[in-house]
Amino acid sequence: MTDPQSAAAVAAERLSLVESSTRRMLETVAELKPDAVTEPSALPGWTRGHVLAHLARNADSLVNLLTGARTGTDIPQYASEEEREQGIQDGAGRPLEEQLADLRESHERFLAAVALMNDEDWAAEVRHRSGAVFPACDLVWKRLGELEYHLVDLDGGYSPASWPEPFAVAEFHSLALRLHGTDLPAVELVAEDTGDRGLIGSGPVSLTVQGPVRALLAWLSGRSGGADLRRNPDTALPQLPPLG
Repeated sequence: MTDPQSAAAVAAERLSLVESSTRRMLETVAELKPDAVTEPSALPGWTRGHVLAHLARNADSLVNLLTGARTGTDIPQYASEEEREQGIQDGAGRPLEEQLADLRESHERFLAAVALMNDEDWAAEVRHRSGAVFPACDLVWKRLGELEYHLVDLDGGYSPASWPEPFAVAEFHSLALRLHGTDLPAVELVAEDTGDRGLIGSGPVSLTVQGPVRALLAWLSGRSGGADLRRNPDTALPQLPPLG
């Protein structure tokens, strides 16, 4: 079991990143034109309204998991996948001001749930909708990922180059580890600005890909085709699976 004091410290450190990311999200949304919510986002099949509705309902879903960790009860993140999808569809077409208010209010509910957690609660295990089981302190990082990735997906002027370095470095290693040992051809990843390295795929290394850590993460997460990355030898990048 995760040490409670360590779990609480991790949650507190990550919460400051979530607060900053939420401010950036709210500022970005506030600058959109009223009809922008009906325009396409960078995610296939989703408008900006879909992205915003998803972000608000995701915050509420994490409240469910935080409450379960605090009370020792098995509360699912979502009642069902169908309910999750319906919540996004129902909220996607709302006016911009309503979307913005929902983002603020759902963030406040998330913070209220966080404030009720003690050290032991942060160490309690929760089950994500993906089936993954991890300590509740990791939920704060999950929220950060939702905010930072979808800020880019909104296509409102926030790009991967804007990602905070702690987020970019941690996610670079996380996604590289997820893809390590898969049936992709082996690719060595080198972050020229931070010195971080990763290895994806299996077998002998057939390709080395270099670039800034944020550009590497953009490619790994499907936010970029990788055209700005240097390849040795100069061959095509492998097709990566969706982040999910």
